[in-house]
Amino acid sequence: MSKASELREMSADQLTFSLKEAQKDLFELRFQSATEKLDAPSRLKQYRREIARIKTILREKELAESSGESEA
Repeated sequence: MSKASELREMSADQLTFSLKEAQKDLFELRFQSATEKLDAPSRLKQYRREIARIKTILREKELAESSGESEA
């Protein structure tokens, strides 16, 4: 799990890759939860928050780019 400050240092491509990986891991955890083989249920919450954190930072970067283009 990454901190927001670490994520902000990453490029948009790296963030997109991290997002896909986190979504894949969350899917696997949900599958384990459905089959009652999940060891740590708290990891579901951690991955949901990680995904939200990545999406937020991607949106911040998107807004920064669009505001930079409108000013120029």
